Amino acid sequence: MTISGFTMVRNATKLYYPIRQAISSILPIVDEFVVALGDCDPDDHTLEEILSIGSDKIRIIHTVWDLEKYPRGMEHAHQTDIARQACKGDWLFYVQSDEVVHEEDLPRIRQRCAELLHDTSIEGLLFKYRHFWGDYDHYITSHAWYANEIRIIRNDKDIHSWESAQSFRRMPDFDGVHYREKKGTYKLKVARVDAYIYHYGWVRPPRYMQQKRKAFATIHLGRESAEATFRQEQEEFDFGNLSQLSVYRDSHPGVMQERIRQFNWADQLDRNRRHTHAVQHRHEKLKYRLLTFIEQHFMGGRQIFSFKNYRFK
Repeated sequence: MTISGFTMVRNATKLYYPIRQAISSILPIVDEFVVALGDCDPDDHTLEEILSIGSDKIRIIHTVWDLEKYPRGMEHAHQTDIARQACKGDWLFYVQSDEVVHEEDLPRIRQRCAELLHDTSIEGLLFKYRHFWGDYDHYITSHAWYANEIRIIRNDKDIHSWESAQSFRRMPDFDGVHYREKKGTYKLKVARVDAYIYHYGWVRPPRYMQQKRKAFATIHLGRESAEATFRQEQEEFDFGNLSQLSVYRDSHPGVMQERIRQFNWADQLDRNRRHTHAVQHRHEKLKYRLLTFIEQHFMGGRQIFSFKNYRFK
């Protein structure tokens, strides 16, 4: 059995993505790791960050992003597909550039891949998620955030990245362009794996967080719309009241320890409801708070009325 790791990335260091940690976290159980590295800005150092890992397992494919051909976030899926198509393994392990896997979970992940290798009815493995917010001590437990997602897929030419690369679908006769197409596409049949993805996409200094949101909006809305959207916003992102979030008391992945020691924006966060926030985040809205309460207290944490881009065998 062979496993390939893969990801896509652009401007990781400029936007405070933990790309080195993301790749390093699964290197011990993959036979190769393919990176689709986009055309980064001159002041970005993503290539140097990846090379600093020093692993001969890593293979870099240099790409150029085309937001006109792939609008509405589809360039994310296109770039993911470029890396996926270059993979040689039986299983393909996808980590986004802000996702990290704990070393304690690696043996279970590899064992699960081995158990299901010859069960071709299983097309992907479903991971649990921990979404950290603001700092490394708080994470979101909310109906507004996805609790599970596919991160390992079988090496099958008809399985493609979907929409803005959050997930995957079976897309026979795919035209290579319309990554948001639903008609004629199929949810993957999945099995669970007892492992977490540690998602650090919302753990950045407030200024970096706002820059990342602007870059993300540009990819999804276009430059003019993104600039109009952010014209009235402040330069630093307001994470809101962290005291209402879940407190994380377990260990983070070992590869994250150095980055966690660099945390230096605590004085810019509100952990005690000191003021009223101008923007209400999705997980703070009453509807989602009520749904979350029902799920956590009466449904054993199982989400209800939520979209799931997968199905169980």
